Amino acid sequence: MAQINFRVDDDIKRDAEQACSAMGLSMSAAINVFLTKVAREKRIPFELSADPFFSASNIRHLEKVAAEINAGTAKLVENDIIEVD
Repeated sequence: MAQINFRVDDDIKRDAEQACSAMGLSMSAAINVFLTKVAREKRIPFELSADPFFSASNIRHLEKVAAEINAGTAKLVENDIIEVD
């Protein structure tokens, strides 16, 4: 049996331990489930994605808006502030 050591943020570890406990798993068992699935499927067993703000299409949109602002042709609209708790 191999041993793996890695570092993780304290808050993430605490939250993950609570989630695993709620599912009746130890942290070690949950990591073993994850690694077994990776080994079998040769892939990360969930979708990974970057922040959509930095997507190519959004960057193109922001560059277009910036060019319009610089050219003085932008149509600016006022929006209400949306507060999120």
